[in-house]
Amino acid sequence: MIKKSHCPLLLSLVALTQPLVSLAQSETVEEVVVFGKDFVPPVNSSGTKSDTPPIETPASLSVISRDLLDSWGASKLTEALRYTPGVNAEPFGVEPRFTSVNMRGFTAAAAGIFRDGLALINPGWTVSYNLEPYGAERVEVPRGPASVLYGQGSPGGLINFVSKMPKDQAFGEVGLEFGNNDRKQAQFDLGAPLDDDGTWSGRVTGLIRDSGTQIDYVPDDREFLAGALRWRISEDTSFTFLGNYQQDKTKPSQSLPALGMLVPNRNGSIPVSRFSGEPSLDDYDRKEFSVGYQFEHRFNDSVRFFQNARYNDVNLTEIAVYSMGISQNPADADRIVFRRAAFSYGTLDGLTIDNQLHVALGSDAVKHKVLAGVDYQDVSAWHRQHHNATLTGIDIFAPSYGTAIARPAPWGDDDIDLDQLGVYLQDEIKIQDKLIFNLGARFDRATSQTYSRLSQTKTQDQTDEELSLRGGVVYVFDSGFAPYASYAESFLPSSGVDAAGNPFDPETGRQYEVGVKFQPKSFNGLFTLALFDLERTNFVDRDDDFNLFQTGKASSRGIELEAFTAMDNGLSYIASYSYLDTEQKENKLPELIGKQFPQIPEHKAALWLDYNFKAFGLDALGVGFGTRYQSSTFSNDLNTVESPSFTLYDAAVHYEWRNMRVALNVQNLADKEYASSCFTRFSVLCTVGETRSIRGSFRYRW
Repeated sequence: MIKKSHCPLLLSLVALTQPLVSLAQSETVEEVVVFGKDFVPPVNSSGTKSDTPPIETPASLSVISRDLLDSWGASKLTEALRYTPGVNAEPFGVEPRFTSVNMRGFTAAAAGIFRDGLALINPGWTVSYNLEPYGAERVEVPRGPASVLYGQGSPGGLINFVSKMPKDQAFGEVGLEFGNNDRKQAQFDLGAPLDDDGTWSGRVTGLIRDSGTQIDYVPDDREFLAGALRWRISEDTSFTFLGNYQQDKTKPSQSLPALGMLVPNRNGSIPVSRFSGEPSLDDYDRKEFSVGYQFEHRFNDSVRFFQNARYNDVNLTEIAVYSMGISQNPADADRIVFRRAAFSYGTLDGLTIDNQLHVALGSDAVKHKVLAGVDYQDVSAWHRQHHNATLTGIDIFAPSYGTAIARPAPWGDDDIDLDQLGVYLQDEIKIQDKLIFNLGARFDRATSQTYSRLSQTKTQDQTDEELSLRGGVVYVFDSGFAPYASYAESFLPSSGVDAAGNPFDPETGRQYEVGVKFQPKSFNGLFTLALFDLERTNFVDRDDDFNLFQTGKASSRGIELEAFTAMDNGLSYIASYSYLDTEQKENKLPELIGKQFPQIPEHKAALWLDYNFKAFGLDALGVGFGTRYQSSTFSNDLNTVESPSFTLYDAAVHYEWRNMRVALNVQNLADKEYASSCFTRFSVLCTVGETRSIRGSFRYRW
């Protein structure tokens, strides 16, 4: 049953969408809509900020289409990234709060999440994001440094969430979803022209979810509403207004002692559903609101101008009681887990704007696609933290909750301001439609300021300037093979200060990459092989007491393979493999030099098959099957503790009749219990991987 607190939002959604429903139904009542299987990416907008096909882009890029998201039944952005090479989408297992993702061995959570090409910056881990996949038309994942086009960002790459936009024809979809853990979800996606000549068109997408998770007492509730209104001012000019609201109600994820998960405990195994916090106290409440627009004007067939802008407002309250490890007191008999509590409050206001001028030049023999851009970011964040409140221990095998907690005095109460102005230039040069060069440069000027409300002093005030370069070449043979090579740099200003009050130097990265792509002529497919050498310098991390510190230099070398296909016989599949060799090159702690990164698997492989039985005359019936493998990972910086590898299986069956689609998706089919990764505080703790998830869905389209 939908909660009463959700009723006002639900009623407002119904009222808002009624005109679109009526118009869509009146225009398409006789049309039968086909649910597609478009797994192969046709164009690449994130890799070059243009309509360049992926095979002509000298870099690794994955595009996760809307059809793939539907085939997987993805309800979290991390689920949408499970089959993508070079991406470790769930390094900390069941994580309902935010998207914690690593790319090519480096975190992309704070500066690698983008929406419609505009960054969702999280300075100093102040607040977090967890975008709703149902609001995405596709998810684009260019890997490697992308600072030339996007400014500050993770050297491992970025994740660009492309929002659903209005269409020229009326359409609609409504759906229901049910599953284990008492999951209930309702959703809709409606759009139509709003006048006879198509000058105005709109789209509204919404979702409401009332759900538990596999962890006791941890909900996964969400309210989501997004709208888009397009005004075609003329044949050459359009303006699209975008709005988004999302509220997530959950609790912090859990970590459990390795003694009872990875290694035997004399009391038995710790249930993977165990909640080690305080149900009446733990809380995670995030409200996000954003408004923005996309403006486009075509001067002529050769010159176009784009301006994209967004204002973001986020409010976060997080209260977490977290495990510190098994008590070493013999009288506690390996049963008692000692705990601490942390109280975090944060807000974030961000304005981002990107101006792009696209110019097409040249002749049939030599063509240029020149992109000149200026972008600006103004991010203001506030964060207050109270933590290290010590609690009484809890019997992890027979927990009794209700411990009273007095919130300690704040140890941090900071205002963070970050401004960045960037100017960039890119030229895509195509010679005889075979040889393509991609050359780019960018200059950034970034200002970071941190003001401590506790000391009433400005603890950081610095300005950083950086020139970033990128270059690549690809040759497209008539056979469909396209070998390429590229070089790219990244730049990331570092906000905040370390425990001694020292400001951080900006982070930089550089990457060399070679590879080959293949797009066959006989069927719809795209195959990619990439080898890369990536280096990251001056990156900021957190220690076990949540203090920020800046480490030295680290490298990541690896191989990635990816295949997308959609066959005429009804078979579509995506396959991927990643090999990563990570190493600490320089560090303030000499004993860490030469060690691999913790929580990063050396090997990762995945395969998803979707088959439609149209060859047997059963066009309506389809099945899907997937497998995911991750090798073992180190649990600590010294590489002395290791968490084991695991293999998981996913499955789906779907049936389509007329405008209806019924599907059953099962993730972790064998219900394998596993540790997604482990880490150390005072002892080894492990995060729990997602157990079997069963979701049944019904959708009706017109």
